[in-house]
Amino acid sequence: MSDVELTRSRTLGSVAHGFLGRRGGVSTGVHAGLNVGIGSEDDPAAVAENRVRAADAVLPGATLVTPFQIHSADVIAVTAPFAERPRGDALVTDRPGLLLGILTADCAPVLFVDPQAGVIGAAHAGWKGAIGGVTDATIAAMEALGARRDRIAAAIGPCIARASYEVDDGFMQRFATDDPANERFFAPGKPGHHQFDLEAYVTARLATAGLTRIEALGLDTYADEGRFFSFRRATHRGEPGYGRQISLIGLQSPS
Repeated sequence: MSDVELTRSRTLGSVAHGFLGRRGGVSTGVHAGLNVGIGSEDDPAAVAENRVRAADAVLPGATLVTPFQIHSADVIAVTAPFAERPRGDALVTDRPGLLLGILTADCAPVLFVDPQAGVIGAAHAGWKGAIGGVTDATIAAMEALGARRDRIAAAIGPCIARASYEVDDGFMQRFATDDPANERFFAPGKPGHHQFDLEAYVTARLATAGLTRIEALGLDTYADEGRFFSFRRATHRGEPGYGRQISLIGLQSPS
């Protein structure tokens, strides 16, 4: 039996999915665990094995597809496995047998499904992608495949929490300029700084887009070292690298 840890969302129902952390992998050192980051400084053979383990834990036999993430609002509609990873930060598909994967290490992974239409999506929502509208673009791309936003369910997986996410005045001002109501996502911090609630911001973007079935798992990547990789934690410690975890969703092939 695999010891890969899988966190599921009740809101996403029976669709094959999971938010994975660092448990159950073969990597060692600062990447110890289930590091799936192709661009990390880890041993490529370990990363490849970890990706196989992750996929098998969610949808055995499916083909894993992940984009080359660039903190954008770009969405790729996937119809077949990639020969080369396209640049973008969200994937959508209506094809069974494809397992959509998003890598994170503090950013918010968001998984989507319209079970009636048989359309799924996965988005990488760091602060740049979130304010840039990556979740809105994902919903629109799902609609282009036949989904309806009043049926779409979404779940936000492990990401850095407000208590762990200190930002400066300039960061907050960027969000306040985009929409003055965004100030509610910032709590007072030390002078000139604030604590940003990325998960709450992404939740609000999804609700504003018209989704009514939204689940935020409330898991802090920074604070829970035993379960999750964290870019910010590694940076604060001056570590030479950091791992990435993966969030997966796929449609089962008809038997």
